[in-house]
Amino acid sequence: MDCRKTHFLDMVNGPDDIRVLSIEQLRLLAEEIRERIIHTVADNGGHLAPSLGVVELTIALHYVFESPKDRIVWDVGHQSYPHKLITGRNKDFDSLRKLNGISGFPKIKESEHDAFGTGHSSTSISAALGIAKARDLSGEDYRVIAVIGDGALTGGLAFEGLNNAGHLGTDMIVVLNDNEMSISPNVGALSNNLRTMVASPKYHEWRKKVHMHLRKLPKFGEKAAKAAMDIEDTARAFLGPGMLFKELGFKYYGPINGHRIEDLIKAFRNIKVIKGPVLLHVLTQKGKGYEFAEKQCTKFHGIGSFNIENGEKNKKSNGLSYTDVFGRKLAEIAEKNKKVVAITAAMPPGTGLEKFAKKYPERFFDVGIAEEHAVTFAAGIASKGFRPVCAIYSTFLQRAYDQIIHDVCLQNLNVIFAVDRAGLVGEDGPTHHGCFDLSYLRDIPNMAVMAPASTKELEKMLELAVKHNGPIAIRYPRGEGNNARKCAGIEFGKGELMKDGSKAAVIAVGKYAQIAYDIAKDIRGVAVINARFVKPLDKKLIIDYAKKTGKIITIEDNCVEGGFGSAVTELLQRNNVRARVKVLGLPDSFVQHGKVSELRKIVGLDDDSIREEIMEMAR
Repeated sequence: MDCRKTHFLDMVNGPDDIRVLSIEQLRLLAEEIRERIIHTVADNGGHLAPSLGVVELTIALHYVFESPKDRIVWDVGHQSYPHKLITGRNKDFDSLRKLNGISGFPKIKESEHDAFGTGHSSTSISAALGIAKARDLSGEDYRVIAVIGDGALTGGLAFEGLNNAGHLGTDMIVVLNDNEMSISPNVGALSNNLRTMVASPKYHEWRKKVHMHLRKLPKFGEKAAKAAMDIEDTARAFLGPGMLFKELGFKYYGPINGHRIEDLIKAFRNIKVIKGPVLLHVLTQKGKGYEFAEKQCTKFHGIGSFNIENGEKNKKSNGLSYTDVFGRKLAEIAEKNKKVVAITAAMPPGTGLEKFAKKYPERFFDVGIAEEHAVTFAAGIASKGFRPVCAIYSTFLQRAYDQIIHDVCLQNLNVIFAVDRAGLVGEDGPTHHGCFDLSYLRDIPNMAVMAPASTKELEKMLELAVKHNGPIAIRYPRGEGNNARKCAGIEFGKGELMKDGSKAAVIAVGKYAQIAYDIAKDIRGVAVINARFVKPLDKKLIIDYAKKTGKIITIEDNCVEGGFGSAVTELLQRNNVRARVKVLGLPDSFVQHGKVSELRKIVGLDDDSIREEIMEMAR
């Protein structure tokens, strides 16, 4: 990376400030933006490779279009750091992903330049189309641009948006940021010349004149004009990857180099005057400008703090995470059980399935960013006697709720859901916290739900799940687990009495069972129960201790509405058991970003707050 010291970024307080710069100055600005992002993410963690890949693209967008009048919608949003720097957030950029600081994703409340809040994939085209139609209905005049990556384009919602946009014919621009998957190879000089030509307004003016003159020919005018258009369309189909988008109703241009600012500016100036839906295909490199991110774009897609000099993470793990243990155990089970298959939605490393994929490639399926398809695909496999394990983050599994109900649970199929990143995940914030899975899973008939208090329990739960008849979910948090605590075995629907007592009973689920035990082990008269199962509940154990103590505290890292505490309260009510119940969990509000330790304190789930609640209940 060229570290020549310039100060253009310090002068940029908004998009207007970059429009006075020359092309060479814009290139220097791009270097400054990259350097700022690298140093900030090295300290704070974040999505590095995606943001480095779109620096020139972002500069060109803001150079040509007039945000916030023109609306730019970023898909997913993990590539939005350059956008934040250009739109007046440079001074606060050091607070990126910190408590009360700048979000790692676009956020409407954070800036007028964030046209739409994002964090999940494949939403930009639908959102942009909605904004464009609102503009039309209001009689306003501004441009709407959706920026979507090739990975996000694998999501079904993206194609639903494309299909509807083509049908409506509304003025909007989709920028396809192709940074990894080549939709189609470039085909020589003729292809490049044609693509340059069709993006030019002069070409469109010439095209109209030719067709007008052809139509004036006696007898054969209309046929000649149609034939000319057919030849052009056929040439473009063979010479570029745009036929799919053309068939969906888009005018397609590209691919063009996404790191040549002057080419991007020219292309945006040309297509901004074209009516109807337009798609510009841009080729970029993930991690551009930082050698380690270029070579290891998966590692640097989302990363914690790291050493800039060698690209190594600053914090070394002392033990195995729940994700690591899950991946290792599943591969071990699959060695003995040939019916076990693994499915994920574009997250093999994140879900711990890389080892499984290498060892059993014929039984591993990465379906892309398509959670709905992943679940129904799993249902189809299960219907023929296999045991699919569908590993998806809690927040992303929300997208497949209908498929879980209709395709899996209604048919009572043997699908295992490995629900990773449950509870508070930290700096990625409200779009990524797994706050709702207990609520949205436990209310579905036929579904069983487990949550391990340790990595050993996770292993035993996975063994049980593979043998279980019917849909079953195991939800577990991000990060390291308790690897020391032993677990002899797990009986379906049964909890564990960790500590006896008669004054009050703490019934906790997941990692909070161990936390509750560590807090209450020295508090006299307090019983601690590791629920293990959210559905079915261990009715006898819970009712017995509700009657014995008359005071119950439930603890979970799920929203209190409809979660584990609600299930316990409902159980006691149905069985006419009178007991005072205190439900501790996540509030009925979206939890901001920050360190998990900070967020636990804010929501009242830190050790001191839990101890206070237990002491008060045990009086």
